[in-house]
Amino acid sequence: MIAADVMTRNVRSVPAGTSLLAAVRLMLDSRISGLPVTDPEGRLVGVVTEGDLLRRFELGTEHKRASWLTFLRGPGRAADDYVRSHARHVDDVMSVEPIIAAPSTPLSELVQLMEKRRIKRVPIVDDGKLVGIVSRADMLRELARVLDEEQQSAPQSDAEIHARLMADINHLGWAPRAGLSIEVVDRIVKLSGVLDDDRERWALRVVAENVPGVAQVIDELVTIEPSTGQVISAGT
Repeated sequence: MIAADVMTRNVRSVPAGTSLLAAVRLMLDSRISGLPVTDPEGRLVGVVTEGDLLRRFELGTEHKRASWLTFLRGPGRAADDYVRSHARHVDDVMSVEPIIAAPSTPLSELVQLMEKRRIKRVPIVDDGKLVGIVSRADMLRELARVLDEEQQSAPQSDAEIHARLMADINHLGWAPRAGLSIEVVDRIVKLSGVLDDDRERWALRVVAENVPGVAQVIDELVTIEPSTGQVISAGT
């Protein structure tokens, strides 16, 4: 799956030169936390986000640095702080080198970008022009769509569920095979057997729940703690 599959195409953006008040109102009215900023040709020139607006003199939250620190940092840094806390246009507070991606970027790479850079959205740019945006909300919408499709296409027979569950377990390197028993009756999966690690119990239940068509999972697994020999059953 790639960015083009999930991105929002009708992107709410503002042109360079937009007043900060207009941008803030648009963010509030649209319930979004960031806005791409574009030039007259539609090219992305920056992004203004909630984070860019935290340090504002109107709120009393601007940076108030000690005089010695201002001296060490130089007047240029202090002047930059002043602009960002007092500016009235998006051009002066936006991030001018935003993280971007192409429409063909795999979703796995987008998630890595969001996690690494701690951002909530990635503008999608094609030939220099803004064509979409992928946010965490877009990811959630796609997840909901996939989950719904899986539910709608669920196999109905116990045999299909059992075959799918066994195939999934056989493809997982950590999943125990010896001593594991699986029964499926009326779409209810019963797991029984002996495990070496209680964390496998949790994971096996999740594997079963991910098989389309499963109505319920009954856990009758038993874990024997290797160092003490303690027996741990479901609900212990």
